[in-house]
Amino acid sequence: MTAPFPIDAVRSQFPALALTDGGRPRAYLDNPAGTQVPQRVIDRTLEALVRKNANLGGYFRTTVDADALVHEAHVAVADLYGAASPDEIVFGQNMTTLTLHMSRCLGRQFKTGDEIVLSRMDHDANVAPWLLLAEDKGLTVRWMDFDPDTFEFPDDALSKVLSPRTRLLAMGYASNCTGTINDVTRFCAEARAAGVISYIDAVQFAPHGLIDVAAVGCDFLVSSAYKWFGPHMGILWGRTERLKETFGYKVRPVGEDLPHKFETGTLSHEGMAGCLGAVEYLASLGTGDNRRQQLVTAWKSMEAYEQSLTQQLIDGISGIKGLKVRGIASANAVHRRVPTVSFTVEGVQPVTLAKHFAGENMFVWSGHNYALEPVNRMGLMDKGGVLRVGLAHYNTPDEVSRFISSLKATLS
Repeated sequence: MTAPFPIDAVRSQFPALALTDGGRPRAYLDNPAGTQVPQRVIDRTLEALVRKNANLGGYFRTTVDADALVHEAHVAVADLYGAASPDEIVFGQNMTTLTLHMSRCLGRQFKTGDEIVLSRMDHDANVAPWLLLAEDKGLTVRWMDFDPDTFEFPDDALSKVLSPRTRLLAMGYASNCTGTINDVTRFCAEARAAGVISYIDAVQFAPHGLIDVAAVGCDFLVSSAYKWFGPHMGILWGRTERLKETFGYKVRPVGEDLPHKFETGTLSHEGMAGCLGAVEYLASLGTGDNRRQQLVTAWKSMEAYEQSLTQQLIDGISGIKGLKVRGIASANAVHRRVPTVSFTVEGVQPVTLAKHFAGENMFVWSGHNYALEPVNRMGLMDKGGVLRVGLAHYNTPDEVSRFISSLKATLS
């Protein structure tokens, strides 16, 4: 018999979850935009600022300790991503900044008339950088389109837009709007067979499932730690041979060694310490002889728990008159989505609902949430976008019930 998910023990590790406002508890349902952090992240960050606050490469105690910390953080995220080496891990300010930077680095390989493939389901951080590059370099943009009725890509979504001129595929692992988990492994295999570079945005998937870059078969994958219970930093994985062959925009004293040729300037060492703490926290939820094994088992437990919360939410709101879930809603397909549930209600502006829930101390987002392509594809931009509820493994069935009851009450 499977042990119940230890929700009380989990929540006790997040100081923010105990906060109240006017005696009312907070319900953090805004997780797709950023999660809360466990005490381990706070402790690691404070330790770095107090005991290891120095630049790298020197001989005195604080710089030696900072060097060790930075290396340990790279090793930790390599374990999180399933990377072969910490040299494949590139830290940066956030996913958007890393992608803007890498688009320029990779763009040195492209020439006028080359083609790139983008996704109609993606967050703009994996769209706009490539559109800007296409404008600068004279590239042709082709689009993978999803089915707005099923909220998934058809099997031929990529093959129908690939051509001998295609140089890059940029797509998301999971949508921050529809919640769909895309079959990136299959699409990356298609790209690889065609000699096309694959760049995967895992920001929305990373808080909800195990990443295995070797199994996915991509060339680059990037996420933001503040979406998986860490600080505001982004972390990119790149295949060693791709990183070596890619030009790096950097200052002259920096060499060609990995990953430093892509880590511009002095990074936030305290942020890297927080990322280390976040990985340590996630691993603590699992079992195994090493950290990767612990992460594998932790995600299995978290996924099952989150799927039950997701189905509770979808079942609870689906019968409301005029409400449409803008994503996979079938119980037998809940494993093909993350617990990011967007919906619209006929005749009601999403921002009106968001303001109502803020008054109830339940935190949700409305609008396009930077998912310009899917919101436009569903014809919702001029209707105010969507109301987005984002669950995480520290949310509870009671919070979901409170949300459903409040929604029904305000719409009655």
